[in-house]
Amino acid sequence: MPHTAPIQAPHWLTASQLEPAPAVEVAAWLFNEDSLTRRLTRLSADTFSVSPLQQGWQTLRSDECAALGVAEGSIGWVREVFLCGHGQPWVFARSVAARSALAEAQFDLESLGSRSLGELLFCDNRFVRGALQATRYPAQWLPQAVCEEGLWARRSCFRRDDLALLVAEIFLPAFWPSAAGTDLSATDL
Repeated sequence: MPHTAPIQAPHWLTASQLEPAPAVEVAAWLFNEDSLTRRLTRLSADTFSVSPLQQGWQTLRSDECAALGVAEGSIGWVREVFLCGHGQPWVFARSVAARSALAEAQFDLESLGSRSLGELLFCDNRFVRGALQATRYPAQWLPQAVCEEGLWARRSCFRRDDLALLVAEIFLPAFWPSAAGTDLSATDL
């Protein structure tokens, strides 16, 4: 489904703002500040992969413009992928950055291919991660193959000088059975 369908943008909230709070097991994934790529790699016993869906220049959504601090209707690079474990999509990820900031920073998102953007961000200590926020993600913004209401999502903005990259990660139903009962704390990674 197109991402331009007129719908009410979700309210992205920090852990202390969410009411009611998600289950402890869900919150442990939504608000963990470690690399999700590394956690998924460990959870999947090193069968983690990135499956690109689409990328290109698009008009950014209003909630994305607000988070990036750019004018409503700004053009940006949008990259959508599935983060997979055991060959199964576990997380839908949408990463965006404003065209003006990308050009100025000379940061190339286009050539990532099936590499993880998260791994790149966590390996470059010049990027500073903003606060994690969570919401129930609108089904209309998901790929048709995983279109479902009420899925938990998280996002955060990574900044390096004037460059801001907004990364949203939506946990798909196939993920939760694999995550059940796991304790992937930072000391395990």
